[in-house]
Amino acid sequence: MRGPPDGVSNAAARRIALAAQGFTDPPPSGRSDLRHVRRALGRVGVLQIDSVNVLVRSHELPLFSRLGPYPRTALMDLTERRRELFEYWGHMASLVPVRFHPLLRWRMERAKTRAFRLVARMQRDRPGYVESVLAEVAERGPIAASDLTDPGTKRGPWWGWAYGKSVLEWLFYTGDVAASGRGRNFERLYDIPTRVLPADVLAAPTPTVEDAQRSLLLESARCLGIATARDIADYFRIGVTEARPRLAELVETGDLIPTRVEGWKQAAFLHSSARVPRRVHARALLSPFDSLVWDRDRTERLFGMRYRIELYTPAPKRVHGYYVLPFLLDDRLVARVDVKADRKHSTLQMLGAHVEDADTDSAGVRVIAGELDAELRSMADWLALEHVEPKRVRF
Repeated sequence: MRGPPDGVSNAAARRIALAAQGFTDPPPSGRSDLRHVRRALGRVGVLQIDSVNVLVRSHELPLFSRLGPYPRTALMDLTERRRELFEYWGHMASLVPVRFHPLLRWRMERAKTRAFRLVARMQRDRPGYVESVLAEVAERGPIAASDLTDPGTKRGPWWGWAYGKSVLEWLFYTGDVAASGRGRNFERLYDIPTRVLPADVLAAPTPTVEDAQRSLLLESARCLGIATARDIADYFRIGVTEARPRLAELVETGDLIPTRVEGWKQAAFLHSSARVPRRVHARALLSPFDSLVWDRDRTERLFGMRYRIELYTPAPKRVHGYYVLPFLLDDRLVARVDVKADRKHSTLQMLGAHVEDADTDSAGVRVIAGELDAELRSMADWLALEHVEPKRVRF
């Protein structure tokens, strides 16, 4: 499409973004299957992984937000059996289509010269340890870090990794090992790439850094629809300074169209295939790590919602709750909802809900509550939970 000479209204930018992310695609006419899952994956490009399981693993939720109930085995099928997706550092730890593997090899190569501080010290203090870990993966993989013959001692809580885990994570970053799947407690399982990735993917030629980044940035822009340089660069975590020359080249080829968005301080780029739907009919609870809202600054620019995740905020200081999902209704984020899956009692719990616009009248609140009721019931059915509490949403 051609960029409007006077720029784009913020309302139009929202609709463009929602269409690009798949929220205007027609819903499945019957039961969702792998065709629908692949279509939704094509819209988002990458699924960010997070280990928090208070509701459902984060990477499972974006597909539900776009498709409604879909087979929960689909992502494991596509990743571990069909090998159409692989885990790597896309936007943080992510599930990424295997066709992107050649486009991410520049990141793997850079990682080889940027060893974690602990790994660099270990290579001096424990010569041969890195090689022994790699050899053990080749012999015993898939293997978890905790299953190594010499895993080392954990050095503290959270990210205080033991030597073995640090080495495996570095080898994963460099591409010398790959993630074969997830084991107990969602622990990453490591194996050698030839046992994880399709042979034709590994044999594909490696593009130059410039070509690879240009392709990734174009993919980012397509998934976003309309975005600033920083938005586009951040989708695959490319430094914005490094991205700017590639974005200029994409403008030259006509793939990106410079424009302005009402209320945005920074210039924007419109993807040449972006659509501007006249209206959006959507209803979805969004993961905190959904690609529509993972960039909090962009979320605030597009939707006016200042969204912060409070997982690691002490309970007395939380404003909205522990695991809070934005609620999308049509083209607005109208509420935020604190939810939890109580699997022991087969119950989807709504621990709190807040209407976003304090000026919403009583009729508008009733509409939001009714739609949220329906969405919570649909989610409970998808998660095979028998009950929703409370039974009716009240703000």
